[in-house]
Amino acid sequence: MNISVKRAVLENLNEVSELFNAYRVFYKQESNLPLAVNFISERLKNKDSIIFYAYDKNGHALGFTQLYPIFSSVSARSSWVLNDLYVSSNARRLGIGKTLMEAAREFANKQNSKGIALETCEDNVTAQALYESLGYEKETGVYNYFLSL
Repeated sequence: MNISVKRAVLENLNEVSELFNAYRVFYKQESNLPLAVNFISERLKNKDSIIFYAYDKNGHALGFTQLYPIFSSVSARSSWVLNDLYVSSNARRLGIGKTLMEAAREFANKQNSKGIALETCEDNVTAQALYESLGYEKETGVYNYFLSL
């Protein structure tokens, strides 16, 4: 299958929003396309995330990844959080996730970033195998905290 990846812009709102809605459903959220359109539209308009999406030769969107910037005061450099990675169920096992992650890495390299951070569930061994095959290392010696508001 011939797969291409490009950075999403507002003109790609519909394709990316449909993928984003499917991603949320995958994570046990109610389907809500208007919410997905609004969320992705705001990210693209405000330029507070970078979205890459994969598509086939017919222009069908197959998957996406979304990166958010973070900054380190200690290193005085930026990094990226790879917050979302999703491949449509009918397009899995074709290397699309890997292709999207490689696009994210290439982008971060061009930005002279310190690195890319991500997290995944303990039981998501398929994703863990992909991440580790691409050179991601599991962090140790730190605790993550979150304050729910």
